[in-house]
Amino acid sequence: MTSFRAAIAGMPILKDHIGVWEGEYIHLGKDGEIIDRHASHLNCWIPEDGSSDIVQVNTYTWADGRCEEFTFAGFVRDGICYFDTERIVGEMSQVDELSIVLTWRYRSDPHGYLYELIQLSHDRQAKFRTWHWMEHDRLVKRTIISERKVTQ
Repeated sequence: MTSFRAAIAGMPILKDHIGVWEGEYIHLGKDGEIIDRHASHLNCWIPEDGSSDIVQVNTYTWADGRCEEFTFAGFVRDGICYFDTERIVGEMSQVDELSIVLTWRYRSDPHGYLYELIQLSHDRQAKFRTWHWMEHDRLVKRTIISERKVTQ
């Protein structure tokens, strides 16, 4: 495992993602209609035990009270952060001082994959993300996400 300094040196934008974020996910059909929306709570940190380079726990809550939680651990190698969990597999790369591109897929969907753009605000207190959901190389859905940092 790499140290915090090594992980950040390999991908310096990670330091700006550490903390707790709250926001909303809005899922859109391919024609732009809203098909789902829910609140989000994300907690991102560098584990002190060295078990991974970064961990993010996503908690989603719907207006009807449903709740889901998922944990994603990543490893930074040569400037790329790799995710390989029971749920997803993918990688993310820093594009510039404010942007990350993440490509990933659900293990349960052999024909689907997602492209995600993560854009930080200049003050690093807001994050905006878009997902493009692909099936058989065709766009089938989009997700737009707005989040604000609530703790460091």
